Amino acid sequence: MLRTALFLALAVAATAPASAAETRDSDAPTVILAHGAFSDGASWDKVVPILHHWGVRAVAVHEPLSSLHDDAEAVRRAIRAAPGPVVLVGHSWGGSVITEAGADPKVKSLVYVAAFAPDVGQNSAQQGQNYPQPPGLSGLREREGWLWLDEANVVRDFAPDLKPRLARVLASIQAPIKASAFAEPLTQAAWRSKPSWYVIARNDRMLSPQLQADTARRIGAQVRSAGSGHAVPLAQPREVAFAILEAAGISTQDEAHSGG
Repeated sequence: MLRTALFLALAVAATAPASAAETRDSDAPTVILAHGAFSDGASWDKVVPILHHWGVRAVAVHEPLSSLHDDAEAVRRAIRAAPGPVVLVGHSWGGSVITEAGADPKVKSLVYVAAFAPDVGQNSAQQGQNYPQPPGLSGLREREGWLWLDEANVVRDFAPDLKPRLARVLASIQAPIKASAFAEPLTQAAWRSKPSWYVIARNDRMLSPQLQADTARRIGAQVRSAGSGHAVPLAQPREVAFAILEAAGISTQDEAHSGG
């Protein structure tokens, strides 16, 4: 019921008057959104209406979270289905997924949101080496090879910027991830050949903000910074959406300056 109410509220928000960019050229890019671990495509619910406001097509992929290979293939299916060029966006674990899937020639740019961006031969688990363990990882639970977060951990560490009631809903509807996925080495590193953007979550308790800043520097990304915890797409959707629009080649300067 709570999730239905959330969807209805966001649907109403999405019907707000659109900008002059309501209908864009058919060659405009499609934004394909890859969620992180413990989430599903609904983690982009607050970002998508902003993209629609700017006349941008958006597709939120529901990854199975069963392996890097499976998740990357889910994103590749969405890329193949897109009518033109693509901007790939990945949050957290989704960064590894778009790094693996993003070598497709249809992909014009990448946007990492508090995300991993391994190189070829590296895996996601290695990215945190040489950094202090984020406090949120203490809430990881494992059963039959699948990982999830306990409710207190989601409220305190994963989504501390959201109202506790909503954070508890996220804990209840979270999607566990196969633990072995984090050990799978990448065979592609799309950021080596595609322009990249990175949104750093400065208050992240799940993925070290210093790791994020170093990752953005390593891949040569253009950087935006959000005063948010790990659930940036829900806590700071405007920051995320404007980074995506910039990666799509859509200027938001006038509205950004006016505060609109």
